[in-house]
Amino acid sequence: MSDSADAPSVLDPASKAGYELEFEDTFDGDRLDEERWLPYHLPHWSSREAAAARYRTGDGCLRLLIARDQPPWCPEFDGQVRVSSLQTGVFAGPVGSAVGQHRFNPHAVVRQAQRSTRLYTPQYGLFELRAKAIDDPHNMVALWMIGYEDEPNRSAEICICEIFGRDVGPDSVKVGMGVHRFGDPTINEEFSAETLALDARQFHVYAAEWTPDHVAFFVDDRLVKTVRQSPSYPMQFMLGIYELPDEAESMAPPGRYPKQFVIDSFRGYRPVHRAQKPERTA
Repeated sequence: MSDSADAPSVLDPASKAGYELEFEDTFDGDRLDEERWLPYHLPHWSSREAAAARYRTGDGCLRLLIARDQPPWCPEFDGQVRVSSLQTGVFAGPVGSAVGQHRFNPHAVVRQAQRSTRLYTPQYGLFELRAKAIDDPHNMVALWMIGYEDEPNRSAEICICEIFGRDVGPDSVKVGMGVHRFGDPTINEEFSAETLALDARQFHVYAAEWTPDHVAFFVDDRLVKTVRQSPSYPMQFMLGIYELPDEAESMAPPGRYPKQFVIDSFRGYRPVHRAQKPERTA
């Protein structure tokens, strides 16, 4: 675990002192709220059809799914990776250009034009996810933030939680958390997988407090890690399950389909002293 006992953070994350709720989805309805979530993964590098999330609602939970017959989302640039992911914004340049959010492959070009959309792109706040991970070694689940990237340098990532199935056991789990630089020259790489004594196949709360000078990471209201640097521009959320065939070539065959990432709730809180309406356009 990172040495963060002296790190600045909320005094009591359970009470949300100094914050007020501005975004909440408890997935109680029978449909995904598309005024909150775009149901596809980085569609500009592929297409909305190819990158569409498989999911199911009901029983007060959202289940993001990987189906047995689901094709890879972007085989030209990401091989056989399969994804079911939601996001709260999208921005990209014209077809054929290299302008777009999270250009994960240097050869990627925009395949499908997108209407710029900002459903929830806060700058600073406290954010939390209550969810169950999956223990299949072929899969990974994650909640991460990326810069809206309307300017190329606004491209860092805050990873709130990244959990590979190979790292999930009955008594412990490795949870990835931290920041990635990508195209932001003001950010240094600072990411680690922290070992925690819990069963991630059960519901737990993964959270981050993002301030102008640090990002603090929590699991079940307990401070785990603090990064003393901070992106300084609006960011959007990415919430998904991934199947990574290359990660498990030497492991057991995949488990039963559909693979499931079970999500109970997601909430975003803004600092009271910075109260303002979240940016959104569509």
